[in-house]
Amino acid sequence: MRALIIGGTRNLGPSLVTALLQAGYETSVFNRGKTPAVLPRQVERLCGDRGDPQVLRAVLGKREFELVVDTTLYTGRDAEPIVDLLLNRTGRYIFISTGQVYLVRVGPKRPYREEDYAGPVMPAPPQSAAYDYDNWVYGIEKRAAEDVLMRGWAERRFPVTTLRLPMVNSEHDHFNRIYGYYLRLRDGGPILIPEGPGLPLRHVYGEDVVQAVLRLAGTSLGLGRAYNISQDETLSLEAFLGKLAHLANAQSRVVRIPRERLNQLSLLPACSPFSGTWMSVLDNARSVTELGMKYTPFDECLDKLVRFFESSPERQIEAYTQRALELKLAAESAGTTSA
Repeated sequence: MRALIIGGTRNLGPSLVTALLQAGYETSVFNRGKTPAVLPRQVERLCGDRGDPQVLRAVLGKREFELVVDTTLYTGRDAEPIVDLLLNRTGRYIFISTGQVYLVRVGPKRPYREEDYAGPVMPAPPQSAAYDYDNWVYGIEKRAAEDVLMRGWAERRFPVTTLRLPMVNSEHDHFNRIYGYYLRLRDGGPILIPEGPGLPLRHVYGEDVVQAVLRLAGTSLGLGRAYNISQDETLSLEAFLGKLAHLANAQSRVVRIPRERLNQLSLLPACSPFSGTWMSVLDNARSVTELGMKYTPFDECLDKLVRFFESSPERQIEAYTQRALELKLAAESAGTTSA
């Protein structure tokens, strides 16, 4: 059995590689070769720009794969050559999509169900509002990719299944989101979060995404279908910080600052990545019913991540470089409270 991971070096990639090797797949990864990654020796490394159809054809040639997992497809334009190239050359193509496809819709409310996908989308925000515009583009383009792939299934029986993910928490998260909170708790200072209630958190553990891929691999389950892959629990930011502080043997303290001020100082999203205004909350019932998914309890996931942080050398991360400014701003504020 042969498997191809398009991407394969960040967040989900290393765990996917390991799981597929353990499942008996001869595994190849295809990416630009720009992200350092330590992969097992038996993994074939293929390098090239997937955005260039000629390069894609040259690198993949006439290869056939029982399974393809695409973690780096971001546009409808890049989806079209994938369908043309892999049609009749893969038994299963799994597209890693995003819950953001719902955030650009008009009307649906959290938690989003797969049935909420169809319908009108919101107009583009002004490009001057870069954060909102960039997130809108991301959601719109992921929808365009999904539409191309699903049209490939409807018209040509291209064997696609889409997995829609919220934020992914894993030991290999290249955004270092939970690790950034962990470092702030360990230094004893408060965490800055925007004023207001914030959005609920309902993320997914990376290993559960891998589980979903393995449940689909080698079967005909879910062909032409989309599935939300998401943890069972919904938490507030404060509840999450309390759980993380307990595991880190630290005290959780927050200082609430106007969002405009945090943006003005370019402290968001680094100071609190789970305070974004573009976070999806997904209903996972279809994946449980049709795929038999059993999600890792959030407390267990968080415990695994903290144990990983504690057993690994401390890392310098970009999201922590303005910590001195955060602490200065917190000292100027009288709003420190216990979470």
